[in-house]
Amino acid sequence: MNSYTIQNTTDTDIPFICWMFDQAILYQKRNKYPVWNGYDIDIIQKDIKEKIQYKILVNNEIACIFSVCTNDPIIWGKKDKDSSIYLHRIVVNPNHKGEKQFEKIILWAKKYTLENNIEYIRMDTWADNPTIIEYYKSFGFVFLNNFVTPDTLNLPVQHRNISLALLEYKKF
Repeated sequence: MNSYTIQNTTDTDIPFICWMFDQAILYQKRNKYPVWNGYDIDIIQKDIKEKIQYKILVNNEIACIFSVCTNDPIIWGKKDKDSSIYLHRIVVNPNHKGEKQFEKIILWAKKYTLENNIEYIRMDTWADNPTIIEYYKSFGFVFLNNFVTPDTLNLPVQHRNISLALLEYKKF
């Protein structure tokens, strides 16, 4: 595995992050996967400000970004009371595909949960993309159930009324 670092994103990363989202959307369309209907720049800026968005740097280039939340009550309901972190908005730079970016995220998340005595790593993905669900399961995630997001102002427009697969990795 190439040498890499994981650190918080900054405001100066925003143009590159937007480019990565644009590239991910093109990739989804090209491969006939479920497609993000754009992205919310306000959410990106909020994640950066709250220091919950991270970047994986390989040779001083952003190879991947991801956000980590400590709660997600809209999607996880009562389970949100559990000691958990939630992985969101994972986007890989197309120039770094095939370099196992998700493996780096999971190693980071496992270390984070160990250091902070957190029991679960959780995430959601497209319910109608069995390929990505199987990919996450190959890292030890367990499929729990599907969930349709509500039409609420508390979610970005592109995340409303979509069917998600809920996945969980239990540390113990």
